[in-house]
Amino acid sequence: MNEIMVTLVGNAATPVDFRETATGSTARFRLAVTPRRWDREQQVWTDGSTGFYTVWARRTLAANLSGSVSVGEPLVVHGRLKVREEERDGVWRTSVDIDAVAVGHDLTRGTAAFRRVVRGDPALTAPTHRQKPATEMASVS
Repeated sequence: MNEIMVTLVGNAATPVDFRETATGSTARFRLAVTPRRWDREQQVWTDGSTGFYTVWARRTLAANLSGSVSVGEPLVVHGRLKVREEERDGVWRTSVDIDAVAVGHDLTRGTAAFRRVVRGDPALTAPTHRQKPATEMASVS
């Protein structure tokens, strides 16, 4: 199977939505990515159009995301690109998802302190955000 792996640099646009499901932990959040270009003529940085991506994580990464990421924080996300098309109310929509393999803070924009998770210690992996019932979460494709 061919997979497209991508690395995105952007900001967390929504809180992490963490859920425990029958198949394990799942989390998702939206990542805003805005390209910046140097305008040589005007000698200023200009912003391009912002793109929004839904980032999905499972298992330990999902639990660690919920305790580590807040809205507005700069992130680097690496994972599999998934493009979905669906019809809703007679209109076709395209969504771009990232099935995350790794997520970290963008250290070009700040500092971070790493805290290793000790296996079996629920206090360190417990999500800080409110969980919703698994039936409310859309399926991961």
